[in-house]
Amino acid sequence: MPYEEIVRISAMGPEAWLDEQLTMPYSSHEEFADLLLQKLQRGEISTPGPNLVLIISFWRGAWWNRVMTAPDQVRQRVAFALSEIFVIADLGILAANPPAITVYNDLLLKGSTGNFRDLLYDIALNPAMGFFLSHVNNRKSDPANNVFPDQNFAREVMQLFSIGLYELNEDGSVRLDGQGQLIPTYDNDDIREYAKVFTGLSYDGPKAYFGKRQPVNGNFRVPMRMFESEHEPGPKRLLNSQTIQDGGSGLDEVRQAIDSLFEHPNVGPFIGRQLIQRLVTSNPSPEYVGRVARAFNGETTGVRGDMKAVIKAILLDPEAWYPPNPERSGKLREPVLRMTALARQFNAQSADGLFFNNGYRLQYYSNQHPFSAPSVFNFFSPDHSPAGELARNGLVAPEMQITTANTIVGMSNMLFLGAFVDGDLFSQADTYSKTYLDISDYVELADDIDALIDRLDLVMTCGRLDDPTREAIRRNVELIGDPVQRVRTAIHLFAISPAYAVED
Repeated sequence: MPYEEIVRISAMGPEAWLDEQLTMPYSSHEEFADLLLQKLQRGEISTPGPNLVLIISFWRGAWWNRVMTAPDQVRQRVAFALSEIFVIADLGILAANPPAITVYNDLLLKGSTGNFRDLLYDIALNPAMGFFLSHVNNRKSDPANNVFPDQNFAREVMQLFSIGLYELNEDGSVRLDGQGQLIPTYDNDDIREYAKVFTGLSYDGPKAYFGKRQPVNGNFRVPMRMFESEHEPGPKRLLNSQTIQDGGSGLDEVRQAIDSLFEHPNVGPFIGRQLIQRLVTSNPSPEYVGRVARAFNGETTGVRGDMKAVIKAILLDPEAWYPPNPERSGKLREPVLRMTALARQFNAQSADGLFFNNGYRLQYYSNQHPFSAPSVFNFFSPDHSPAGELARNGLVAPEMQITTANTIVGMSNMLFLGAFVDGDLFSQADTYSKTYLDISDYVELADDIDALIDRLDLVMTCGRLDDPTREAIRRNVELIGDPVQRVRTAIHLFAISPAYAVED
């Protein structure tokens, strides 16, 4: 974040600032995408070509504008973390229909400070998720024609979105049976039963009908509709010996299924650990996970699933501020976050106040762009442990799964362009207003190299710059006489340093 915001937080205190952030209204991506559409229709902005209009100008433009400039930065950051747990990707009609991604991202923004139960239910009925995990137009059983409910969403809502594969203790450690074996949370029969629940859903909107395959934009703005005639009849067996009785509505059955998952004791540690990994550290201690799980379970507010309580527990936990084992703390900053951090730290500017990033260069150089994961399993696994010292010490580093020699060089090149070339932070077509970093305050410090490095250390590396790196940066920048180039060199060297790449 920029220097001015760091000073403000220091004055008011982190908890007060976090309370302020969590009570702000969310900055809608759908509204911003609609604003861009209106500007396009009025001829106030243009696009490089008709095939890229929808993807570049709307949902991707909305995402970058909001995360770079919106005041509710904690919500935006948490929503991005949630997008890597509840994954959808801009494939097929999701790329060609901008509301699909923007509405889904707004759902995550609302859920980031709402209740997890509501978030899980909304995700189950979201049409973009319905398309991505194929439970839109999911048909009831017709054994005579070898038709059975699609199991895709039923499997992933358990495996990835709520309870995980194996039973957990409150601190996230796995439970074992009497023979020392892992205890599965569900089996294939459970998947088949839950798949029956998620039948009969299809796109809503004007002239809606079950089986609609080519939805228009409006169909992605509203939850899916339940078509009772296509919903699987009969009782359904849920986890923990619960049963859905026959005779209720399809949506009521969906609520019961979601409630059965929400109440499972795995949810707090399973989701809590992943949010800690995305927001603070890759290897949280069992005690840290346990404290967050208890916050999820209602220890602090008396409300199970209160996401505000969960986020506060994660970000204000003593381990987040004073890790007991610094050698195990921190996380690799993923490429998207390196770019957004750079933009926010230096108050990125453009002539018209809009920021367009089609993301193609970022994806090419780093293997990542929001909502572009190769599968529902995200860009990387929360349990990825790179071979070598980390694996030998039983540590995970999820972001290292997309880190290669090529992406390291690619990110260095991208950060070089962002620091040195005005308007090349995103390398956009000439039809767009260029994006550049505002370094004017730092140019004023250029004559005092130590003061410049101290300021950059505070803003970019949270005061964690090690002495050898500091000295290396100092030796390089003192060779440069021009103050602007001196600042740009310093920023680039900070941006490619280990202290910047690793959040600690």
